[in-house]
Amino acid sequence: MNEQYQPKKLEAEIQQYWQKNHTFEVSEDTDKEKYYCLSMFPYPSGRLHMGHVRNYTIGDVISRFQRMLGKNVLQPMGWDAFGLPAENAALKNREAPAKWTYANIDYMRKQLQSLGYAYDWSREIATCHPDYYRWEQWFFIQLLKKGLVYKKTAPVNWCPNDQTVLANEQVIDGCCWRCDTKVEKKEIAQWFLKITAYADELLADLDKLEQWPEAVRTMQKNWIGKSKGVEAVFQVAGSDEQVEIYTTRPDTIMGVTYLAVAAEHPLALQAAKDNAAVQQFIDECKASSTAEADLEKQEKKGVSLGIDVIHPLSGEKVPVWAANFVLMAYGTGAVMCVPAHDQRDWEFAQQYGLPIRQVVFPQGSKKADITKAAVTEKGLLQNSAEFDGLNFKQAFNAIAKALVDKKQGRVTTQYRLRDWGVSRQRYWGTPIPIIECPDCGSVPVPEQDLPVVLPEDVVFSDVGSPIKKDPAFYQTTCPQCGKQATRETDTFDTFFESSWYYARYACRDNDQAMLDERVNYWLPVDHYIGGVEHAILHLLYARFFNKLMRDEGLLKVDEPFTRLLTQGMVLKEGAKMSKSKGNTVDPEAMIEQYGADTVRLFIMFAAPPEQSLEWSDQGLQGAHRFLNKLWKMVHEFVSKGLMPEAQNIEAEQLSEKARGLYRKAHETLQKVSDDYQRRLTFNTAIASVRALLNEFEAFDEQSVEADNVRLQVLQLAVIMLSPIVPHIGQALWQALGGKEQLVDVSWPRVNKAALKKDMLQIVIQVNGKLRDRIEVTANADKQQLEQAALASSKVKTFIENRQVIKTIVVPGRLVNIVVKG
Repeated sequence: MNEQYQPKKLEAEIQQYWQKNHTFEVSEDTDKEKYYCLSMFPYPSGRLHMGHVRNYTIGDVISRFQRMLGKNVLQPMGWDAFGLPAENAALKNREAPAKWTYANIDYMRKQLQSLGYAYDWSREIATCHPDYYRWEQWFFIQLLKKGLVYKKTAPVNWCPNDQTVLANEQVIDGCCWRCDTKVEKKEIAQWFLKITAYADELLADLDKLEQWPEAVRTMQKNWIGKSKGVEAVFQVAGSDEQVEIYTTRPDTIMGVTYLAVAAEHPLALQAAKDNAAVQQFIDECKASSTAEADLEKQEKKGVSLGIDVIHPLSGEKVPVWAANFVLMAYGTGAVMCVPAHDQRDWEFAQQYGLPIRQVVFPQGSKKADITKAAVTEKGLLQNSAEFDGLNFKQAFNAIAKALVDKKQGRVTTQYRLRDWGVSRQRYWGTPIPIIECPDCGSVPVPEQDLPVVLPEDVVFSDVGSPIKKDPAFYQTTCPQCGKQATRETDTFDTFFESSWYYARYACRDNDQAMLDERVNYWLPVDHYIGGVEHAILHLLYARFFNKLMRDEGLLKVDEPFTRLLTQGMVLKEGAKMSKSKGNTVDPEAMIEQYGADTVRLFIMFAAPPEQSLEWSDQGLQGAHRFLNKLWKMVHEFVSKGLMPEAQNIEAEQLSEKARGLYRKAHETLQKVSDDYQRRLTFNTAIASVRALLNEFEAFDEQSVEADNVRLQVLQLAVIMLSPIVPHIGQALWQALGGKEQLVDVSWPRVNKAALKKDMLQIVIQVNGKLRDRIEVTANADKQQLEQAALASSKVKTFIENRQVIKTIVVPGRLVNIVVKG
């Protein structure tokens, strides 16, 4: 054993051994309990950042620990390789996105390997490979056959500079997140997946996810947004046309003073033919975002359509306005407006001088001030004709019945969730396997012709997708009629690839099917780790895809991820690390200087996984000093020839000091085991081992038995730290006489006999109040405990001249003396 700790040389040798011996490659083994640990795969941007390192180290620690528990552990890695950043780089560097992406994958793979992660690299996937996306094209066609895919024209966020649709999350203050161009609304034909067909199940099955953070489950519930309400019909005055609205507050319907419709609503488009102001307003709305967050922040604007509708209950005429806060894609594109009881409606009414009629009054109050804001709380109805005096529940039922009786409405359930638009006008993505024929319409590509391969040798000279300009790609013939036709040139949303990758890892080598029976051995994922920023869309889409694959007979489980850990961010100087802030730390430089184990140790010690971590150079140096100290400790023990042959220890035969250190070791093992498995508090596990090693240093007894205790304490400390610092752990384990590889060593069992203490501290109470603490022998019986309590000088002052009614003894814990008066 070298005297000096040399992490660079040591880690390279051990990683080479793991790679050469395929240490972490696994196959299905029904004789073992499986454990599938998965971290969200990275986008191959070119370099790892500390957020990656934290995420993947957490997953690796869990995986290594579960392996030592004797489980058959799968921990794979791959690349979420499609997406717009590759196109940005292509424009900037004048090279094909494929070349840039594959080069980044090669570089980042080496970075991950340098950190010593226990990945089964034989299962590596990259979503940009045809052998991967071929199967999602196949699956899309199966969904199309089942009626779960459709194409329709819908309003989207459109960046006129990049010539592409933007998701709501990519619209920042009304502008494109990439080029800062003002986003426009545009009507485009797009492909949709019917996620709404699974809304009830997606909502109900959240209750099964007991090991998910409650905050994540709540976010998903809110996103799905199930609500019970009433659909009501407003007849257009002097016309056969009707306007349907949906409301969860039918108790306010008698307070309706105007209707608002989207700029694209048929009533607005009809009015615009004869009204220049309406047309101008429609044009303005086209240049605004469809993102809900932007709608909430933007100034409320509208225009009167010069049309009235008839209130379904009162028969009054109600004016119709086009408003910029109503979207055609949500519901019917029309809403009833009750400015007295909805703040958005109130602001609009104030802006345009529309009436505000209060019909709901808080219980116990005859007056409520609606001059400053809407009154949104529920209460009792007034100014509502025959519904006066009813509370919310009563009014809901009575008004719903009245609408039904008049055939003007019905009770219904709606969802905030909308079908998933999967079309993107980008190049670097999976081609949608559809052929557009002038006669036959949208025709799926025959399965034998899959995959539709994305050309990788392209040149980016300007914005827009190269395949839209490439006749060699889009010109084809119709599979049904044989006539000239064109391929769909839109590509899938990249969430499509990340929604099923976890299943493909189970059978990555199958080139005949999307999934096979091996998926039912490995799924569900036992532990999934990733950032909370993916709490809604990625996780919701993955859950949806899992149910689609189940219903297609590809797998059996209802939910893909049993336990979820959402780790916090890595901060520096109080802010999230980013290149724009100039506060990044290069993991590669840190590994080069201190070694991978130091980086892993610091990042696990600095904070619990779910909390944000503040980067600290001093903390990193402290971690390095600790590993040097541990190395020195083992070296001194081994070099002095103190290391005996390992033998069983009988705790009761040890000296008091040796027994105390041995007991401390097993107390630490008990706590660290719980920290790793249940609590996932790796920082406290590290702190506990450090405290044990401090006691080890203070232990000065000299004997063969004492050296055997020293050996076992050091071995236990190395084992307990090894999931976090596996390289130094392996080296120290061998130095301490370990014959097998440390990754193959079973996690040690707590020696219950070692935990027994010679003396115990007992609490003494008088009438339930603490009066003293005393030490007694661990095997003291009830009578001895009672006698010791009564003999306490502190206790005597509280029971003198008072009658002892009874004494309650809880062995090992307390004695409570109950006295009279």
